Amino acid sequence: MGNSCSGLKKKKDFCVVVLGSAGVGKSALVQRWVNSCFSEKYEPPAPLSDVIYHVPDGLFGSGTKMRITDLPGGQLYPALQCLKIARGHAFILVYSVTEKQTLEELTPFYMLIREIKGSNLHKYPVVLVGNKCDEARRELTTLDGAAYALKWNCGFFETSAKRNINVEELFFELLTHERGAETSPQATPEKSQMPDAAAEDRLAAATQETSRCYIVGIAGGGK
Repeated sequence: MGNSCSGLKKKKDFCVVVLGSAGVGKSALVQRWVNSCFSEKYEPPAPLSDVIYHVPDGLFGSGTKMRITDLPGGQLYPALQCLKIARGHAFILVYSVTEKQTLEELTPFYMLIREIKGSNLHKYPVVLVGNKCDEARRELTTLDGAAYALKWNCGFFETSAKRNINVEELFFELLTHERGAETSPQATPEKSQMPDAAAEDRLAAATQETSRCYIVGIAGGGK
């Protein structure tokens, strides 16, 4: 099969790239989806390895694989980031609702995706994910994440890898989009917590504020 992801129908590989600061729970989300498990112990992903999820027959046909790249946080491995993004079919941008800066730190990742995909960006679903939504201590509300999703015109979920909240919905949404069904992250799926028209006035102010600043760095602790 190889590592090439140029053409889903030919290679039967659907490449998903997961990006975000260290400790926001990227690996935990992937492991919850692929292995239906969660571990409190944080182990940074190997920079050159992918996690394989075998898609059930009937979605794309027999033998289809979802190849998930969990990229390390921060500015490490810039060449690897560019390569994986160039080969990606879908993108998950993860932050922690318990740390405000982890949402701000996603802006460079989103801009890099836009730069690499260029005018073809609309072909590749991007989903913003606020992880650790089960935590009582929050620095970010659902509205904060929705403001970024509105600004970037992408899908939005709040998840918990620990409690298995919206994890299946997130990954199945990407599969549904790739299959060509009507529901997709870009089209604001029903279970996605995208803002409706009635909330746009409130979101406008939040969007203007969050768009003025972002920090490139590394956050700690994963769930």
